[in-house]
Amino acid sequence: MPAARQEFSDLEEFAGRKLSAWDLAFYSERLQESRFKVSQEALRPYFPLPKVLAGLFALTERLYGITVQERAHVSVWHPSVRYYDLLDAREEIVAGFYLDPYSRTEKRSGAWMDECIVAKSLPLGKALPVAQLVCNFTAPVGSAPSLLTHDEVTTLFHEFGHGLHHMLTRVAYPSIAGINGVAWDAVELPSQFMENFVWRREVLPLVSAHANTGATLPADMLQRLLGTRTFNAALDTLRQIELASFDFELHANFDPTAGARVAETLAGVRGRVAVVPAAPFNRMPSSFAHIFAGGYAAGYYSYKWAEVLAADAFEAFEEAGVFDSATANRFRDSILARGGSVDAMDAFVRFRGRQPDVRPLLKQTGIAA
Repeated sequence: MPAARQEFSDLEEFAGRKLSAWDLAFYSERLQESRFKVSQEALRPYFPLPKVLAGLFALTERLYGITVQERAHVSVWHPSVRYYDLLDAREEIVAGFYLDPYSRTEKRSGAWMDECIVAKSLPLGKALPVAQLVCNFTAPVGSAPSLLTHDEVTTLFHEFGHGLHHMLTRVAYPSIAGINGVAWDAVELPSQFMENFVWRREVLPLVSAHANTGATLPADMLQRLLGTRTFNAALDTLRQIELASFDFELHANFDPTAGARVAETLAGVRGRVAVVPAAPFNRMPSSFAHIFAGGYAAGYYSYKWAEVLAADAFEAFEEAGVFDSATANRFRDSILARGGSVDAMDAFVRFRGRQPDVRPLLKQTGIAA
């Protein structure tokens, strides 16, 4: 709360006036550009999709000994879709995935990973896991490649993290293989864990090369980009706490004789945790599809809790080395391979040697400072 109040005060000082909720996005972007002299659009030429994919696949090989190899002549639902095999150290196929990267008029917005085939190894038959990774990046024009913002690179890593969770499972039973049967608390752990790599100096050269010159991200631009990671982190955190608390209280305290009391519940939560004043005409619950139409009812907290898990898990890599294969194999064996076959907390403790700690996330976001 103190950090968020300071961030909001900085925004109002920059704007030179009191700010309303609808001012925040505009002045946040302006202040970030003023403070760090970097914008997402200026970064695009340094992140052509072929280079980002090559770097992502190289990272996967260094961490887990898994090679990602495109396979031609696979039936796909659009000419821009590609299919990839995952091969182990013996060059045996262990999984596969479709990548549908570009925006199209008939395509739903957003980005997601979903299952095509769930792994199984049963007396009646076996199946290797197959995933689909779907994004909405800008399609290439002519011979020029698709250029990503750093935010879009983060999105790709996030969805690939879900994909690895699905594809690297070692569970024989489909109902608890991959992402199936995983507690809601931890289903976002592998995806948010992967996001950490796009902020590392050791990894960014793998995924960046100027589309025209081939130059990697300049050191000064890299430094400015890294600075943006903690920008308004406390305000963003409080926003997530507001949404999660609203979701919790709406479901935990529901009284059928009193009705849903949606507006009153939200007002009570905002009175405790909000720094930014809400507009009186705000009707956020009407568009809060995650909990009313998206399967996250009473589970929205898992986004922030998974950040705690992911930051804590990634700290093990910071301690041992970002590319440390022993730590990566322990993460794979403890988390990625287990699916829903073990309790999520037991799986985390198996990897980390203790229960989760919030301090790595507070450090990562700069709030602790």
